[in-house]
Amino acid sequence: MLSRLVILEDDKESISTFSSSRMYQSRPVPVRILQVFLLFFLLALGICIVSMNMIRYFGVTNMVPTMLTLQPCVEQDSIECWIRPPSRLMHTMNDTELFWRATFVPQIKRYPYKRQRKVAFMFLTRGPLPLSPLWERFFKGNEGLYSIYIHSLPDYRANFSHSSVFYERQIPSQVAEWGMMSMCDAERRLVANAMLDLSNEWFILLSEACIPLRNFTIVYRYLARSRYSFMGSYDEDGPFGRGRYDKHMVPEVTLEQWRKGSQWFEVNRELAVRIVQDEVYYPKFKNFCKPACYVDEHYFPTMLTIQAPHLLANRSLTWTDWSRGGPHPATFGRNDITKKLFEKILESNLCTFNHQPVTLCYLFARKFAPSALEPLLAFASAFFGY
Repeated sequence: MLSRLVILEDDKESISTFSSSRMYQSRPVPVRILQVFLLFFLLALGICIVSMNMIRYFGVTNMVPTMLTLQPCVEQDSIECWIRPPSRLMHTMNDTELFWRATFVPQIKRYPYKRQRKVAFMFLTRGPLPLSPLWERFFKGNEGLYSIYIHSLPDYRANFSHSSVFYERQIPSQVAEWGMMSMCDAERRLVANAMLDLSNEWFILLSEACIPLRNFTIVYRYLARSRYSFMGSYDEDGPFGRGRYDKHMVPEVTLEQWRKGSQWFEVNRELAVRIVQDEVYYPKFKNFCKPACYVDEHYFPTMLTIQAPHLLANRSLTWTDWSRGGPHPATFGRNDITKKLFEKILESNLCTFNHQPVTLCYLFARKFAPSALEPLLAFASAFFGY
């Protein structure tokens, strides 16, 4: 019995010794884990540093905050946050995001707040606005009734003073080529940016060569009282009308539905939504209306005539002189600015307004060269009433 106890005691001691040795051997394991973890941490830190340098080098810093621009405001506990227009026109949204955001449409027609309807003046330009002093005079005293948006070449930087109505009114832009779909893209971009302000009810497309023919009060009342939007849309035979139609546009657009009209339009908010949200007619016009089919003369007139003909007045509010022939209208310089010219523009017209015959048919005119600015300013009060 004693020998058995000794053996058990010896075994117990050997087991204790073995357990102690196992315990001492397991101590280095956490150190190895820590080393591996530290290695991965340093590797991740290195990747982050390299990525940041690559982003800085390739100029991709604008891609991150896109989602932030889609949020109307941080505090969403009041109606103010939803109706407040953007504080800055420059943003990081691409066209797809912008058009999606702009076409948020309230389904209840009655507004739950006092809404002051405004006119969005949208300038499609290559760069400067040489006639801006004339427009400054036109806008003066009518603050709160209008908004201004400028689409220029992407690398152009305007130099308006802080007191100018055009100060910081440029929107994110892209190159627009005459007669190409990029021109309609620019127009849709202007409309979409203007739609972000819920107070904008009427949208007028203008160029740097346009001038206002009437004072602001007359323009505002004319738009507010009209039951129709003003976009030329007519069926023209010959090579410059139906001759530009491509049979590949079927079934979305048939030859009988093909329309032509002036690029310069005025539309209400309902039609503005249609212009921005379109995904049906856009690919057809992009693929099958290329020079000598000038898409800016056909896309919107055709689409809106198909979708909402009862909302169109089928005429433009912008006067142009095509009497000299050619692909572009006449341009008027310093020596052309006479009383006779504006009598011709303002008085020798007859059109319908809400189905009634009127002589006030045009609110704007083009094309006017920079040299025309001085005489226009001199005669604006007598000719235009501002």
